[in-house]
Amino acid sequence: MSLHTVGVVYRKELRDSLRDRRTLISMIVVPILVMPLMTLGIGVLSAKLIGKAMEEVPKVMVLGGADSPGVTAKLAALKDVDFVPGTSDYAEQISDKKVRAAVEIPPGFDAAVSRGEMTTVKIYHYEGDLKSGLAATKIEKFFDDLRDNTVKEHLAARNLPESLVKPFEVTKQNVAPPEKVSGAAIGGFIPYFIIILCLTGAMYPAIDLTAGEKERGTIETILCSPVSRTDLVFGKFLMVLTASLSTGILAMLSMGGSFAVAKRMLSSMMGKDNPLQFSIGIETILTVFLMVVPVAVLFSAGLLCIALFAKSYKEAQSYISPLMIVVIIPAIMALLPGTELNTRMALIPVLNTSLVCKEITSGTYHWNYIAMIFASTCVYAALALGIAVKLFQREDVLFRT
Repeated sequence: MSLHTVGVVYRKELRDSLRDRRTLISMIVVPILVMPLMTLGIGVLSAKLIGKAMEEVPKVMVLGGADSPGVTAKLAALKDVDFVPGTSDYAEQISDKKVRAAVEIPPGFDAAVSRGEMTTVKIYHYEGDLKSGLAATKIEKFFDDLRDNTVKEHLAARNLPESLVKPFEVTKQNVAPPEKVSGAAIGGFIPYFIIILCLTGAMYPAIDLTAGEKERGTIETILCSPVSRTDLVFGKFLMVLTASLSTGILAMLSMGGSFAVAKRMLSSMMGKDNPLQFSIGIETILTVFLMVVPVAVLFSAGLLCIALFAKSYKEAQSYISPLMIVVIIPAIMALLPGTELNTRMALIPVLNTSLVCKEITSGTYHWNYIAMIFASTCVYAALALGIAVKLFQREDVLFRT
């Protein structure tokens, strides 16, 4: 293998790829825009939708309560709830979102409460609907407060202390720093997006440098040049790897800027109660990037192998599209609660990188796993690159019809 020849092929492919609009969009535009849209755009939109839902005065249907004027009068006094008379089709109206919830007051509720007898109030709501859940929460809080006040009144009437029904308190205290808490909560999304974008950034250059060459009829000319197949493969591979790593770097820079802006916005709105204490340091960025490099090598070599089998650009896209699912599934598994890094997980491609990067972003460095994951991913990448070189030696693959 001649490094000079590989460099010539690489520069030629890089120059051609920078003229391709699809490559530039996948390599530059997508990583720069995705993270601000995911963090700031969705965050702002979610905050507006939740705020609007909380400001809405929900309609709540009252079922029963004709013989309990005390509780119905207190319910009617609530200013942030619009109570409507009960009907038999309350479940259908809640499902159709005509009313947000319904509360069923059992017969003789006031009398039962005054006698100290157990009774049950039922709240009907639409599970999973935000506005219905908020309405049910308001009604539940009302009856919780009513129950607590009733207990206090009964205890006071008998000259008994309130501690009789609540003899002790149980509190939980977080001992982890805010950075680790935030990192554990959202750190799993960072490697997920970086890995997906590395794959996306390598996808179009890999297709263009293989199936695209076939479709344009230029692969024969390249193969007739005085360049060995190995040098040709490595030159094309380096171009695809450049696109993949560039996409990953731009994604990390965009991510860092998005988190900085989001943190500043939350600090101005919430002050010291800002839940986003997450910060990405230089050490974290470099370590995550180091772990992503062999994954990018694996993607680049694998995509070259798959796209080389295609006869046209469209056929290559149909071959590579299922690969997104293969990559997304292990990346999503790293986000699932209870999925922790261990020796077995450290040997599964993509999943191992997602898990270790999740630990790194939360400030935890398992150096033994980091070394194992880096080494295993390098082995997988070397195998994929070796397969790509072998495929370029086969005429039946290069000129299949």
